[in-house]
Order: sequence, then C-alpha cells, then structure tokens
Amino acid sequence: MSSTIIKENRFQELIDYVKTLYSEQGFIPLHAPVFSGNEKKYLNDCIDSTFVSYIGKYVSQFEDMIASYTGAKHAVAVVNGTVALQIALEIIGTPEPDQEVITQPLTFVATANAIAHTGSTPVFVDVDLDTLGMSPKSLSNFFEGYAIQKGSATYNKSTGRKIKAVMPMHTFGHPCRIDEIIEIADRYNLPVVEDAAESLGSSYKGRHTGTFGKVGVVSFNGNKTITAGGGGMIITDDEAIALRAKHITTTAKMPHDWEYIHDEIGYNFRLTNVSAALGVAQMEQLPEILLNKRDTAEKYAKFCNQHDIPFVSEPSFSESNYWLNAIVLGDRKERDRFLRLSNDYGVMTRPIWRLMNGLKMYEKCQSDKIENSQWLEERVVNIPSGVRGLQSL
Repeated sequence: MSSTIIKENRFQELIDYVKTLYSEQGFIPLHAPVFSGNEKKYLNDCIDSTFVSYIGKYVSQFEDMIASYTGAKHAVAVVNGTVALQIALEIIGTPEPDQEVITQPLTFVATANAIAHTGSTPVFVDVDLDTLGMSPKSLSNFFEGYAIQKGSATYNKSTGRKIKAVMPMHTFGHPCRIDEIIEIADRYNLPVVEDAAESLGSSYKGRHTGTFGKVGVVSFNGNKTITAGGGGMIITDDEAIALRAKHITTTAKMPHDWEYIHDEIGYNFRLTNVSAALGVAQMEQLPEILLNKRDTAEKYAKFCNQHDIPFVSEPSFSESNYWLNAIVLGDRKERDRFLRLSNDYGVMTRPIWRLMNGLKMYEKCQSDKIENSQWLEERVVNIPSGVRGLQSL
C-alpha cells in the first residue's frame, strides 16, 4: 500500500463527489442505519406477543439466520459485540487469572477491552498493510522471539504469563490472512477467537469470516452493515462451546418449569427479543445491502484511481463487505487537513482508531514492532459508507 500527497483541490473534488454519490445537500453521516423492510412489522408483533425480553421467537430465529448465513453450526445472541468477545474468551482454554491474549493494536477498543474484562492482558503484534488485519509474519516473529512451551501450554518468556489465545480482527470488513494465523497458533496449541465484528458478509477463500477460529464474533451495533440497535453473536462449530455460552449469558439458570436454580455465577447478557426482531428484518435485506455497499465501494475506487487517491480495496482471495470505505493520505498533516475540511462541509469522515498501545490503559502492554500499524494510524481516513438510495420506513 502506498500513499501520496494530494493537492488541495483534490480534497474538494472528493467531498463534492461524496455529496453527489449520496444525493445529499445536508450532513452525510459515516454509516447510518436504514430500516426499509419488515422492522416495524416485526417490532409490533414482538410487542403484541408481550415477549420483549430474551425469551421469544425472534431471538432463536435471528440465531438460526446468522448460523445459516455464515455456515457456522451454532450461533448465540448476546447484547453486544464486546460481550460476545468477552464470553468467547472466558469459555475457551483454561480459566486462569493473569493470562495474555495476542491481538493487534490497530482495532476498535472493544477488542482490547474484552480481553481486559476477562482479567487477561493484551499483547499487540503488527498488521499487514494490505489487509489492515493481524500480520501472520508479525505473529510468527513474536512467538519465535518470546514464546516458550511448557508441556501443552505456551508462555511469554518476557512477562512470564501464560498465553491464552490469539485474537485477530477483520478491519473494516476486510479479511485478514486468517488461515495462516490459525496455522501459526496451532503450532503453539493456542485457540483463535476471531473478531469478525465488522465483517458480516465478508469471506476469505470462499468461507465466511468468523468461522475459521475456535469461536467467532459478529456485531450488530447501530453503525454496522446490519443492526439490531446493538447486539452481538457468538458463532462456533463446537456444540459444547455454544451450550456453555448460552448458559452463562442467561444467568446460568438451570432448565426448569418454575424453579430458579443457578449453578454458577452467570451474566444477564442475552439479546432481547425486541432487538432480535430488528435483526431478523435486517437479515432479510442483507444481500441487497451488500450489493449496494459494493457498488458504492466500486464507484469510490474508480474515482480515487482517476484522482490518484489510494483507496483501500478488498485483499486477495477475499470478498469484503466494505463496511467502512477508507482512503490513505500522504501523512498525518494531510490527514488532519482533510478531516477538518470534509467535516466542515458536512461530510462526516474520521481517522482510523488511535492505536491501542497509545491509550493510557494499554500503554504498558507489550507491543512488538508495530511499524505498519503506526504508518496506517497516521494516514487512513474513513469516508461515508452507508447504504445509498434506501429510505427508512
């Protein structure tokens, strides 16, 4: 991936193109939800049934739809993607305190927060420039430099902590080299928890993201490709993992017609029937939404190519959902100029996230040679990526 210094008038040309593309004269958000299907119908049905909490037909229907769409054998609906990651980490491996999870510094904070919520510590390895996701080479170099195996367990000889898992993230919906990452993790007997929060509708080598690792996670936050007003989904082929995830997220209540018996400390983390009703209606429109977003990305790519603006396209062997479109500017100074100008003109743009090791709560975490992440942090900008032409009912 390369970047170029863009002449000032190119900024304005891109801003004008975004306004033309979205046929808007007013404010253009980065990614607004669109409710153009059966959302109101299913919500009314849900309210009329009085089943508005986590018990109701839409919860199980939503789970079945996600499992069928992704190809996973099991899906468990929870209140958000962060919780989904937390639960996934809690139920794999050995439940010991003060462990480490290897992840990437270029990610939304939920990835690192979920690790911290389990009492573990994140360790950051670099990303690839073309995928924006975890670099297999960086992961392999980290293990070669710091991993020590004791029996079937792997430890970080720099910190002395046991390594619990590897957690890559598919950035902006672009699949990382997940098969290579799993191959490396397998050498060290480490499970992979796949943060596919942003990549519903994305596939790598013909297989849906989130289905490569021991457990995967999808998000339905208000700005995602489809939304349930919130919500997350744990997907897995492991029935035991799915059953345990459903159990501990439903207050660890034992099945019984009337008794309240709980066999361990659980969580009240299950998705509500109201939210799932939205999710079901949105899933019905997902193919149309993905085609719409791909068309937008192709138009951006053509415009950017004609104007010498690097555009982030789907990696090789992948099909991306293009959740958020992104361009790569020349340096931090140019990035900030474009952010100021575009937002002043009512076109919402934003920089890529601050690197996790740059946040005060994670600044002391181990980071291993993250030059690519730093380069991207200074240059990548997201541009409006919402569905075009569909109006909410």
